[in-house]
Amino acid sequence: MVDLFSAQMFLWGWCHCDPHPGNIFIRRLPSGKPELVLIDHGLYVHMKPNFRHQYSLFWKSLMTFDNKTIEEIVKSWGINNPDMFASATLMRPYTGGDNSTSAEIRQGLSGKQQQERAYEMQQKMRKGIRSILADEKKWPRELIFIGRNMRIVQGNNQFLGSPVNRIKIMGNWASRALVDSPDLSYGEKLKNLGRHILFKMVLLSSDVVFYATKVRQYLGRGGGMEDEMEASMRKMAGDMGFELNHGVFEG
Repeated sequence: MVDLFSAQMFLWGWCHCDPHPGNIFIRRLPSGKPELVLIDHGLYVHMKPNFRHQYSLFWKSLMTFDNKTIEEIVKSWGINNPDMFASATLMRPYTGGDNSTSAEIRQGLSGKQQQERAYEMQQKMRKGIRSILADEKKWPRELIFIGRNMRIVQGNNQFLGSPVNRIKIMGNWASRALVDSPDLSYGEKLKNLGRHILFKMVLLSSDVVFYATKVRQYLGRGGGMEDEMEASMRKMAGDMGFELNHGVFEG
């Protein structure tokens, strides 16, 4: 499921806007193997090649903490807070940034009562959220539907107990798309191929985290990777003085 929707977005340039469980079927092939069938193709968003390449590079940069590239891309989209947008995209706190957002929110709060600190943090956070989008004219409207797709797919994976490493799969497709995309020149594909091979080695660190959570989950000492990510997002939100609605994580 994650492979399908990732290939659609990163490689083929299409985003299915309603990938809830009712639109996904599993059927048995004559060989006995299962096949995933996607229905309800009434609402799709097409990603133009330039934007698709940008989005693929953005995702790849998230996985390698390439903050310079992340900032350049999101600035071109009219976004002036790379850290917060990176966290919203990953649906977990982005740990590769400079934490400037969190530091700014906490500035001047020491010595105050807990309730007073919480109130002031909430006000600063609301102001910060409003200021994320610096230029609405640059904002790619596709990001709205891509975000919807990813949140539903994340919820589907979480409901099933996080059987796959969704972040790794999406990162791999993002990097692969920069090699296999038919609208790239042979020179660009060749240049990106070497980077893709190195990137796959970087992704091995993501497997360490994934299988660690699987062991804890098997021993009954924790949830799946998606549950861990949800808890991290809730903690980050709590530290910033607001509460996330549970529906954010539901598919």
